[in-house]
Amino acid sequence: MNEQHTGEEHKHETTGASEENLDHQQEQANAAEAAGENAGAADEAQVDTRYEELQKQVEEHQQRYLRAQADFDNFRRRTIKEKEELGAYASMKLIGELLPVIDNFDRALDASKSGGDVESFAKGVDMIFRQFQQVLEQEGLKPMNTVGEVFNPEFHQAIMQVESEEHEEGIIVEEVQKGYIIKDKVLRPAMVKVSG
Repeated sequence: MNEQHTGEEHKHETTGASEENLDHQQEQANAAEAAGENAGAADEAQVDTRYEELQKQVEEHQQRYLRAQADFDNFRRRTIKEKEELGAYASMKLIGELLPVIDNFDRALDASKSGGDVESFAKGVDMIFRQFQQVLEQEGLKPMNTVGEVFNPEFHQAIMQVESEEHEEGIIVEEVQKGYIIKDKVLRPAMVKVSG
């Protein structure tokens, strides 16, 4: 009976040990599950924080983009306005320089009405013409020298071909209308007669 009792005790001890093991395993499982939940919650919190950071960056970049676009639109409008003003007032400087020439023409015309000397009137008009030419030269306008030059269609406009014994073919023999160059660009081609 002692042996039987020992067996039962052993059985009971084994069963008790396995129950303790099960309880311990259950506790470990519960702890692992709680740790998993905590880790999941921590992961979620980290994902939420990262999402918020990215959302802030997106908003910040969008604000920068909108400011840059507004700045560009303002710059474009300002540039267009400046171009319009420049075009409208481009001739202002030249006209300001021509005003003394106009004043001198007024004086010459007034002097001619009072019956002044024709020779002095012609001399005055010649002076005004030279003053006028000087203003235009300061702006870069130069008359073309054409007679005796080789015909060049970029600078000259031939209106007639004439026979000439003293010039070879393609040489300008007469200028009908003066041509002008402004700062190395043809403003008006010279109208010329060319030897044939």
